[in-house]
Amino acid sequence: MAMRSIRRRSRVTYRERLSPSLWLMISAAVAAPMAALVFAPIDTTLALVIGAVVGIAIVALLVAGSPIIEVGDGQLRVGRAHIEVRWLGEAQTYAGDEARMARGPGLHPRSWHMLRGGIDGIAVIQITDPDDPTPSWVISSRTPDRVVAAVRREQSYAAHSVQIGPSEPS
Repeated sequence: MAMRSIRRRSRVTYRERLSPSLWLMISAAVAAPMAALVFAPIDTTLALVIGAVVGIAIVALLVAGSPIIEVGDGQLRVGRAHIEVRWLGEAQTYAGDEARMARGPGLHPRSWHMLRGGIDGIAVIQITDPDDPTPSWVISSRTPDRVVAAVRREQSYAAHSVQIGPSEPS
C-alpha cells in the first residue's frame, strides 16, 4: 500500500510581502554596470553577460529575502516570527508623522518590531500574554489597516471555532 502525505491546506486571510522600495531596487541594479566594468577589459560580451547576471541576482535576492506578513490559521506571522491571535490585544495604525514617531522616539524598547525603510505605514499590536515580556509588535505595512482588520477577523474566527468545538459522540 502506497503512503501518501496529506497536506493540510492553510487558510490565509491576509498576505503581504514587504518588498524593497523602487529606489532600493534601482540602487541595487546599479551594481550591474559596475560588475560589467570590471570585466570589460577582458571581453565586452562576457562583461555584459556578467553585468546582467549580477543585476538580476541582486534584485532577485532582495525580493526573495523580503519578509512576509501573513494572517491565517489562528496566527499572525511576520517573517520567521509568529504568535497566536488569541494573545493579540488592541491595535493601532499610524501613517506619516505619527508613524515616524511610533518607529522612533515612541518605540518601546522591548517591543518586537519588523520595520522596513520606504514603507510608511505602521501597525502596533499589543500583546496580552502575561508570560510574554514583549508589550507589543510594531510592523511596517503598506496597508496597516488591512493587517489589523485581518487580525480581528482571525480572532473572531478562532473564537467562533472554539465555541463550536468538535462534536462529541452521543
